[in-house]
Amino acid sequence: MTLMDDLTAFNLTLVLIVAAVLDWILGEPAKYHPLVGFGNLANKLERKANTGTPGSRLVKGCLCWCVLVLPVPLLLGMMTSLPSFSQYAQFILDTLVVYWALGQASLRQHGLQIYQALKTQNLKQAQMYTGYIVSRDTSVLDETQICRATTESMLENGHDAVIATLFWYVIGGAPFVILHRLANTLDAMWGYKNNRYIHFGKYAARADDLLGYLSAKVTAILFAFLAAIKKGSVLAIIRILKQAYFQAQGYKSLNGGWAMSAGASLIQVTLGGISRYDGIIISSPVLGEGEPPQAKHIWRSLSAVAKACILFVLLTFLTELVIFSLVQS
Repeated sequence: MTLMDDLTAFNLTLVLIVAAVLDWILGEPAKYHPLVGFGNLANKLERKANTGTPGSRLVKGCLCWCVLVLPVPLLLGMMTSLPSFSQYAQFILDTLVVYWALGQASLRQHGLQIYQALKTQNLKQAQMYTGYIVSRDTSVLDETQICRATTESMLENGHDAVIATLFWYVIGGAPFVILHRLANTLDAMWGYKNNRYIHFGKYAARADDLLGYLSAKVTAILFAFLAAIKKGSVLAIIRILKQAYFQAQGYKSLNGGWAMSAGASLIQVTLGGISRYDGIIISSPVLGEGEPPQAKHIWRSLSAVAKACILFVLLTFLTELVIFSLVQS
């Protein structure tokens, strides 16, 4: 085999590493981010279509989801399946798509600015920055509530914007990465159980639940493995995953519950409790186990997501190495 053949055998790992490095160095595109244009288009379509009876809103929400989400992955899949599409072009395209979909640098930026504001005891600034990442009134949150909201957001989005992207690339390539990222964006925009979206956004919410079902479990497993390494006990994996299973059942997002429960146990914090959304008090089940949320847990949550990302890439490499060795023998 030539050197090019050897490199191709490790294509998944190479794409993930290069995309992650680009995300770390460049962060999100400052201008012309594809998701911004996608969000604007989704808003315009929703304002026109989200009318009528509950049944018609449900149907139109499903149709709008299909119109917005499916064309790009389908076209990309057809384009890359053409015999004339070279390996070099495939590598470049895959890397750019994974880089575009990865949100680790953005996650780190949002988390650290809240962490720094808390460390300098600037509560007003911390409240303002927290408002950038959660859909609730943050002006009344105290330090503990800010730490809880931010830590939960870092862990949940660590799945949505980081591990799920890596997972779907390994499973289905760039088309599946785009499919998940667009579906997850629509869930964030439409997946609310309020009067406006409870019918129109129902399909978007269910589609995101489906696409995140396996990747959320993978994220929880990665967190559990990291906890086992930290504690030096394999039994920690079973205990954390068992706990995540039961705790996630009562959480508003089953997928988010898995990631947050296992992640919270890893960084030794207890999440969940009382939250206020649009004047409505919502009680969430306990997630994880450990101390009450503090600023240090924001830092730990970011570290946990980064380590889970590295572990996933390492496992991908080891899998490709085993396949490569079997082919060579």
